[in-house]
Amino acid sequence: MKKIIVVGCGAYMDSGYGCPGEWRCLKAAALGDGKFTEASQIVAFVKCQCPGRSVAPNVGCAIKMTGIDPDEIYISSCMANAKPGCPYASADEMAQIIENKTGKKVKLGTHEYH
Repeated sequence: MKKIIVVGCGAYMDSGYGCPGEWRCLKAAALGDGKFTEASQIVAFVKCQCPGRSVAPNVGCAIKMTGIDPDEIYISSCMANAKPGCPYASADEMAQIIENKTGKKVKLGTHEYH
């Protein structure tokens, strides 16, 4: 089973814009649904907080504190598909920042639930 870290948009989740938090990401990972190619275990869920400066260090901290080297890192669908988009960094930019910090490929999106 793949070990996954998910990074979600804290502002989006906290504001209740249709995503109460990680339940949709957790469901998709558990079922191997959406962007997941197989049933996967989420070992950390990192909430990005505006303006996003701490997200890469927080992902690094999650890896260090759990002692689990993730197989993959995902930018949540709420972050990857946000309309309007993040005023601080695009999902692609955020993925690149996290990749530079961790050396892991970051995938955009987790699910296609509405």
